[in-house]
Amino acid sequence: MVKTNAQDSSPLPDVPHGGRIDFRSNTTPTLGVELEFGIVDANSMALTSAIEPLLNKLPDHVCDFVKPELIQSCVEVNTKVCATVAEAGQDLRGKIEAVEAACDELNLGLWWGATHPFSRCSDQEITPNERYRDLVDLLQEMARRLVSFGLHVHVGVDSGDKAIMICDRIMQHLPTLLAMTVSSPFFEGRATGLASIRSKIMEGLPTAGMPPLMRNWSEYVWLINHLVDTGFINTIREIWWDVRPHHNFGTVEIRICDMPGNLEDVLGVTALIQCLVKALSDMIDRGAYQHDCHPMMVRQNKWRAARYGNSAQLVDAFTHEVRDLNSVVTELVERLWPTAQELQCEEHLRHAVRITELPSWAERQETLLKETDDPAEVTRRLVQQSRLSIPT
Repeated sequence: MVKTNAQDSSPLPDVPHGGRIDFRSNTTPTLGVELEFGIVDANSMALTSAIEPLLNKLPDHVCDFVKPELIQSCVEVNTKVCATVAEAGQDLRGKIEAVEAACDELNLGLWWGATHPFSRCSDQEITPNERYRDLVDLLQEMARRLVSFGLHVHVGVDSGDKAIMICDRIMQHLPTLLAMTVSSPFFEGRATGLASIRSKIMEGLPTAGMPPLMRNWSEYVWLINHLVDTGFINTIREIWWDVRPHHNFGTVEIRICDMPGNLEDVLGVTALIQCLVKALSDMIDRGAYQHDCHPMMVRQNKWRAARYGNSAQLVDAFTHEVRDLNSVVTELVERLWPTAQELQCEEHLRHAVRITELPSWAERQETLLKETDDPAEVTRRLVQQSRLSIPT
């Protein structure tokens, strides 16, 4: 994604020590989507540290949008700044197909899942980058366990204060988004019993998980400066909340999602996120009372989502009624339909309901393992199913 006045995949840029943090406004709900893929060996289906040769094989027109991550067996593919979900989908398709072609030349594949079914953390090599080396030095074992892959979605908003308010108000919906995307039932070759072990791995980081309650942009700036001044973090880049403001791109960034198993699901979830952020922004502009949602209720629902995925029973923040995921998403889509029409993403938003009617990606991995008794075959089949281009 281009480094312009909106979002890209780059980490939050550093700010002057103890200085002000200016939020770069977006006048429309622009979209930026980041996908993290595992790089697998096409024969063994194990994760392989092949990011450098993969990047070297890419055509020039996609190089700025395909990036390394902490481990060398991960590749991140990012959109440019987009106006609609359809535009983001077209953008992603072209770039992913280019990465797939490079993978074919190197006998590699792309894994669309939040953890790998059998590869071990100890076998993964850290990307030789000063920032990543510093992270491992700071976080130790917790950094070495970050062999996981997610979907991040940026939506543009027009002020820092509004970004903070949206982060607070969207929090009650984050467990729903996690339940829709769960794809990490295995870790280091073990069945974890969870639909999303990735979300629990991320919570092991000192500045990840649900963000603290903040009332305005000023309080956010104070908090970041305080964390830096007291030595808890070295830089704003070390904030990994499930939802966060991104000041340099003028966005709210949703980070809770596991990596869905195909592009269609990615776009369905992206449409739901864009509609949610736009609807909350409009409510704030009109003036709306903020109903309190107890943080423990959000935490409870997040656990239910991580444990059960599509089968999760989620507690309604207003009625306290326990409801199944399909009911929650169906009602949410109905409420957001006028927003979807405005954003021209009706078909993609309709697919969000379809996601809840099918087995989750975590369930599909578990079912394939029962059928094949072979984690490599599970990986092979899903790598083939998720592929966008015809193999060369």
